[in-house]
Amino acid sequence: MRTAKIELLLQGIEERMRYELQMLIREFLPFAAFDAPVPDIRITIRQDQILWEENGVTQVRPVVLMEDHSADPLKNRIKSVLYDLLTGSTGYKVPWGTLTGVRPTKIAWSLLDLGFTPTEVKDHMQKAYRLSEDKADLMTRTAVRERSLMSDRSGNDVSVYIGIPFCPTRCAYCSFVSYDHRSYEKLSEAYMEALLHELEACAPMLQGRKLQSFYMGGGTPTTLQPAQMDRLLTAVDRIYGLDSFTERTVEAGRPDTIHPEILRVLKDHGIDRISINPQTMHQKTLDLIGRYHTVEDVVRAYELARKEGFDNINMDLILGLPEETVDDVSATMECVRALGPDSLTVHTLAIKRSSKFYQEDGEQDLVAQAPLIGEMIDISRKTAASMGLEPYYMYRQKNMAGNFENVGYSQPRKECLYNIEIMEERQSIVAFGAGGVSKIYYPTENRLERAPNVKNVSEYIARVDEMIERKRKELLHG
Repeated sequence: MRTAKIELLLQGIEERMRYELQMLIREFLPFAAFDAPVPDIRITIRQDQILWEENGVTQVRPVVLMEDHSADPLKNRIKSVLYDLLTGSTGYKVPWGTLTGVRPTKIAWSLLDLGFTPTEVKDHMQKAYRLSEDKADLMTRTAVRERSLMSDRSGNDVSVYIGIPFCPTRCAYCSFVSYDHRSYEKLSEAYMEALLHELEACAPMLQGRKLQSFYMGGGTPTTLQPAQMDRLLTAVDRIYGLDSFTERTVEAGRPDTIHPEILRVLKDHGIDRISINPQTMHQKTLDLIGRYHTVEDVVRAYELARKEGFDNINMDLILGLPEETVDDVSATMECVRALGPDSLTVHTLAIKRSSKFYQEDGEQDLVAQAPLIGEMIDISRKTAASMGLEPYYMYRQKNMAGNFENVGYSQPRKECLYNIEIMEERQSIVAFGAGGVSKIYYPTENRLERAPNVKNVSEYIARVDEMIERKRKELLHG
């Protein structure tokens, strides 16, 4: 993958655009160094034209405004012209075109709100934003399905998230708030006390709201002892009424934490959706990424959950894991097909700064894997379709291999509404526990305000009353 020194000059263009333009350039040239004293490429951007200077040759491209139904048509048109120049220079077309944001379906939603048909949305995204046909189709299909599920957009709905920041071990790719449960076991009871206090204190703030989704994530919630999980869910039921929620999800992600006792506790409390996440069905890869469980553990956990009566099981996979080939991904997908989960979330590896992968390898693996990711994604899409699973939510991340996407597939009526809401941001989500970020939605202003909890477990325990006040400020006085 080519390295380039780039000088990016903005003339008569607001400086706020620089970051997005640099992000677009890095879609083509991941190791681009900006503001180098002797650049390989000089890009001058004006309101009416872009000048591209490379190898002693200057190209001049006009910037002609087009109707794109966005709040900033000039920015979008500049990005489109820059995209074409980058394609000409590198010989590469980025499948997501000029879009660099994490929530592309929001654009499709806005066009559908304007009365566009799905076909018109797809065509517009290809022309105005340079999306490939398959990405425009994926985005449009996903947005249409999301809208059919999100019937209430009054802003009165609220979802509840509980974070359990403990795991058996920390995976090498992980950037979530997660602590080795063995090292922090002595704090688990104090953490539980603080969490229950936060749940109790915030309940009056949600009076009059319609409860939609209950979601317990982490970390790995099933690292809790069965008695601890029972105590927590009993408290949630007493304070909020678990039956009041439309859906109730607990991430049982690590199969090495799944056993009959914990599954019975979840089932007895009405949890109706769980995740069992292999990430891959190759033992060598599991060992490499620090999962420390076996492929057989995944199968055992899945069969146990079915035996206990769970009829909505999700499985997470990651494409682009180190040393995995297209054939490896194909074999993993065949194993998943044989198990037959009700939903499947397919992630493309994203290396975050807080992960072990980033600290050891930076972005090198992203670039090395990029040529293979498209084929891997195509295999996952076809396998999901063969299982009767259709896309229902999607998002993108920074530092993602091949600049692709994460997609959630599900059977009809087995979607997770919480996953849609966390991406589309049209509902308040109140988060409890270390690292939880509450997002309070103001529908009349179409505005979202965040109230984050501290990430460190000890800090959360010591400052839980401060976390409560942060929510009170937004929920009652925002």
